[in-house]
Amino acid sequence: MAVNPLAASSEPNPLVPTLSEVILVVVIFLILVWIVAKYVSPMFEKAFAARRDAIEGGIARSEAAQLEAARTLEQYQRQLAEARGEAAQIRDAARAEAQRIVDDLRSQAQEESARIVARGEAQLASQRSQIVRELRAEVGTLAVELSEKIIGQRLADDVQVTATVDAFIAGLEASDSTVAGSTAGTSA
Repeated sequence: MAVNPLAASSEPNPLVPTLSEVILVVVIFLILVWIVAKYVSPMFEKAFAARRDAIEGGIARSEAAQLEAARTLEQYQRQLAEARGEAAQIRDAARAEAQRIVDDLRSQAQEESARIVARGEAQLASQRSQIVRELRAEVGTLAVELSEKIIGQRLADDVQVTATVDAFIAGLEASDSTVAGSTAGTSA
């Protein structure tokens, strides 16, 4: 015969709850569930929603930042290409300006050289004509003196001396123009 050890004792078992205890625990449990559902759960939901929004917003912001960075990079590359083009144009313009300046300086130097040569030739021609005049006067005087020595008398007639000197100078001019024409023909 099997005897139930619990039934045999008349004392209540401390491990087995009574019906009133079970009902009290169920009521307290339902009150706790209601408090958690009413107050704690909405706060968790708000925290989760805020966290979800922060994460989704962060992803959206990072995508927007990536698009902005790509746009900025494209704009930077476009500006860099424009700057390089402008630099090339400036460099070409500077080279052209330098060449123009060199050409201007070269033409100015050639003009100055031509002016100096012309001035030198004019001075040479002036000095040559002055030397020729001096030589003619001196040759005329020497011719008169030589004539006086050859003849042995003084030529006192100034008109005759002047005519002789003029004839001699005319002969020199004729021979001089012949020599100058042949020299100019060979130098040209």
